[in-house]
Amino acid sequence: MRRREFIKVIAGSAVAWPFATRAQQPERVRRIAVLALDDADNRASYAAFLQALQQLGWIDGQNVRIDTRWAGGSASDFRKYATDIVALAPDVIVATGTAMMVPLLQATHTVPIVFANVADPVGAGFVDTMAHPGGNATGFIQFEYSLSGKWVELLKQIAPGVTRAAVLRDPNIPTGIGQFAVIQSVAPSVGMEVTAISVRDPGEMERAVTAFARSPNGGLIVTPSALTLAHRELIIALAAQHKLPAVYLRRYYAASGGLVSYGYDIVQQFRGAAGYVDRILKGEKPADLPVQAPTKYELVINLKTAKALGLTVPPSLLARADEVIE
Repeated sequence: MRRREFIKVIAGSAVAWPFATRAQQPERVRRIAVLALDDADNRASYAAFLQALQQLGWIDGQNVRIDTRWAGGSASDFRKYATDIVALAPDVIVATGTAMMVPLLQATHTVPIVFANVADPVGAGFVDTMAHPGGNATGFIQFEYSLSGKWVELLKQIAPGVTRAAVLRDPNIPTGIGQFAVIQSVAPSVGMEVTAISVRDPGEMERAVTAFARSPNGGLIVTPSALTLAHRELIIALAAQHKLPAVYLRRYYAASGGLVSYGYDIVQQFRGAAGYVDRILKGEKPADLPVQAPTKYELVINLKTAKALGLTVPPSLLARADEVIE
């Protein structure tokens, strides 16, 4: 080979080599941070979230790294973990529960957040509107406020003798106030009086439920919040101890001994969250992804608990149930 031709070959190789090297570089590993309440429902739903991500091509340990924090029901836990996961500089954060969103949005206005199991994100100021979130957060809501009225009607259907209901709620969150307002408006139509019981302190809640149960024909409506979830075992035990028919939002309660639950399918929310994470990792912005309401609600009845309370569940209600626990 002539000297001039040899130099051209070497020069061409030197130019081409960096491009070939860059083409062979592995795809950048994306990072997802998850902040969730530590309970059986959320852990089962988290598995569905991972499965949905895999179906979309995102596999933990390969092209994505997933950092998960499981929080208890305390505000200090939420603040600590929110700060921790924002410091990881993830590409997107997945958060479950209304109480998680406040510290997260205080910690970042830029990292995309996909939420599940959140109530009234517009009223809480997490998003501008359902159709156009506008900021760095979007996701899936638990319910619309009209659902609260259905809990009243369901309690009357399954326990017709109930004329008084204690509503367990967190008065420090907008949803606790909004849910109670709807329940108050519906209760007279079914011949029921309602009173509110705060769930901020378990000792205070136990004393209030015990005092309420001293009068006859009582029942419970347990509204969703981080605190009712944190005190779920105590609430179920109090309902059983005082023989109070109780209505809950999530299947977990009925499966753990509660009388009846009616609410959204939480697994569906996590699968939806995986879809939004996929779209954000591919370049879309939370501000442009509409907040979605549940499309499926589940009615779960615990017949064993009904029998212990001396209740006969109407056949029409059993026929509507998605699940009957015996």
